[in-house]
Amino acid sequence: METLTTVKPSPDSPTPQPFLCRRPVRVAFYTGFVLFGLFMLAWGYLPRLLDPTFEQHIQDHRVVVGMTRAQALEAWGSPYQMNVSYTDRGVRREEWIYEDWIDAGTVKHRYLYFEEGILVGGWSE
Repeated sequence: METLTTVKPSPDSPTPQPFLCRRPVRVAFYTGFVLFGLFMLAWGYLPRLLDPTFEQHIQDHRVVVGMTRAQALEAWGSPYQMNVSYTDRGVRREEWIYEDWIDAGTVKHRYLYFEEGILVGGWSE
């Protein structure tokens, strides 16, 4: 009759680590996370770096965050309606509303938001 013997690892041999706990794998993951974070931060500044005066955007009739009121007027023209308000701290906020008529019964609205004369955001329906 054969007896089963268990082999105990010697204290000198390292125990195998799970895949995600291995140093090269962790370094690759952390490097990927850092590069992804840097890419996400740079994505917002990329249009301004490629076209710092927004001339190409104005020619293409596009608006970009960071434009002045004059540049937005040049790109999209005069708004249908302008709403001006002030915050508790005295910051001037403007909402510009554009109307684009699709047909006789359908209108599409576009909105631009300015703070102290600089475009900070916008959206369209």
